[in-house]
Amino acid sequence: MSLKAITRFGVAVLLLAFLSACSKPAAPDVGYTTLDGRTVQLSSLRGKVVLVNFWATTCTTCVAEMPKLAETHLKFAPKGFETVAIAMDYDPPEYVRNFAARKGLPFTIALDVTGQAAKGFEDVRLTPTTFLLDKQGRIVQKYLGEPDFTKLHALLEKLLAEPA
Repeated sequence: MSLKAITRFGVAVLLLAFLSACSKPAAPDVGYTTLDGRTVQLSSLRGKVVLVNFWATTCTTCVAEMPKLAETHLKFAPKGFETVAIAMDYDPPEYVRNFAARKGLPFTIALDVTGQAAKGFEDVRLTPTTFLLDKQGRIVQKYLGEPDFTKLHALLEKLLAEPA
């Protein structure tokens, strides 16, 4: 192999490594059960920008951020945004139902009774942990703790303006 061929090969390898490092990972196609008993696959939301929030009724930060998640959902839902708040497997379903009803949460609340949804998303154990997905179902951002909602809203504007 000539030096020129080796150089081209090396450049191609570096370019591929760079592109793969910059690519967004696909979100796992986890299933979850909504409070009204529907079983849903996350992939059914492709074409929308989706915020997946893992939370618990016993988590004070989770409870504190819920009104801001509700405001964000109401602001962006008409533009193709979906919010799915998945309660952790250790959270009693009745507590989750009561909390959602009391707060009048306007987005999908789901139960992860088997823990498989959290396991699929990098084995989530800390709450709140939130993932923002683009219209192609790729993870764009991960938040540990409460997101900076001003920055989140700016990112949502950008993602919602992109083609599906």
